[in-house]
Amino acid sequence: MKRLAVLLALLTSGCAAETVQPAVVPVAVAAPTPAAVPPGMQYLYGSAEAAAASEQAYNALVDAVVARLRRDQAKTPAPADHFSAILAPGSTLANPTMLPCGDKPRAVVFDVDETILLNLGYEADDAAHPGRPYSDARWLDWERTGVDSVAPVPGALDAVKLLRSIGVTVIFNSNRVAANAAFTEAALDHAGFGPVKHGETLWLKGDLGSGSGKDSRRAAIAQKYCVIAMGGDQLGDFTDAFTGSPAQRRAAAQAPALASMFGRVWFVLPNPVYGTAIKGGFDEVFRADKRWSDPAGGQ
Repeated sequence: MKRLAVLLALLTSGCAAETVQPAVVPVAVAAPTPAAVPPGMQYLYGSAEAAAASEQAYNALVDAVVARLRRDQAKTPAPADHFSAILAPGSTLANPTMLPCGDKPRAVVFDVDETILLNLGYEADDAAHPGRPYSDARWLDWERTGVDSVAPVPGALDAVKLLRSIGVTVIFNSNRVAANAAFTEAALDHAGFGPVKHGETLWLKGDLGSGSGKDSRRAAIAQKYCVIAMGGDQLGDFTDAFTGSPAQRRAAAQAPALASMFGRVWFVLPNPVYGTAIKGGFDEVFRADKRWSDPAGGQ
C-alpha cells in the first residue's frame, strides 16, 4: 500500500516517474575471420615461385629481342627474322603463317592484366567474398577506381624499360574497355609503365569492334610495326585461333608448328586465377588411360 501511495502522489503532482535503465552488459564480438586465400591466388600473388616464373619469362623475352636486334644490326638474319610474331589473316593453328616484317620499326606487344599489372586490389576483394560470381559491372568499377591498387608483374617493369632503351616500341593490347582508357593509362602510369597513349601504344576492347578477340587490333598494330615478340597470360593474347575444348587447345599448343614459337616470339606468364586456362572437367583433365587407384583403398 505504501508503494501505491507513493506512485499516486507522483502522478497527481505532475511529476514523471524516473525510468530505471537496465544494466548494459558488454557483449564480446568476435573479429571477422579473414577469408581463406584461394590456392591460385596464393600462387600468383604471394609465392616466390610465381615471381620467379614471371622473371624467367621476361628474361627470356628480353634475351630473344636483343639477340634479334643484334642479328638485324649485323645483317645476318635468321630465316624467322623476316617475319612478325603475329599470325597472318586467315592463318590457322594447323598451318600458322606469320606476317612479313619488311623494314617496319620493331615493337613488342603485351597484354595488361596479370601480364604487366597485378590486380591486387580487385583480387583481394574477390578473395574476401568467396563464391561471389564474376560481374562485368564490378570489373568496370575496378577499372575506374582501382588505379592505385595495382603493382607491376615481377620482371615486367625492368623489361619494358630495357626494351624502350634499345629503341623497341612497347605496345599494350588489353581487353579493358576503351571507354575507360584514361583510367587504364593512369593505372599503367601508377605502376611505372607510362607514358602510354590510347590509340598509339595502348589498344583496348572496343577500339576495333566490340568483341574480346584481339586479332583485329594486332592486325592494326602490324600495319605500322614489325612485332618481334608478344607476352600474355592467355593464349588469346597471341591469336584468337585458340578455341575448342581444353584438350583441343592443349594439343594445339603442343603441335610442332606452334610449340616452337613459345619462348622465341610468344612468351606466356603464369595465371592460375582466371581465364581460359581454368577449364576442364575430371575426364578432360585426367585421361582414362592414365588413372591410378590406391592399392590400399585410399586409407
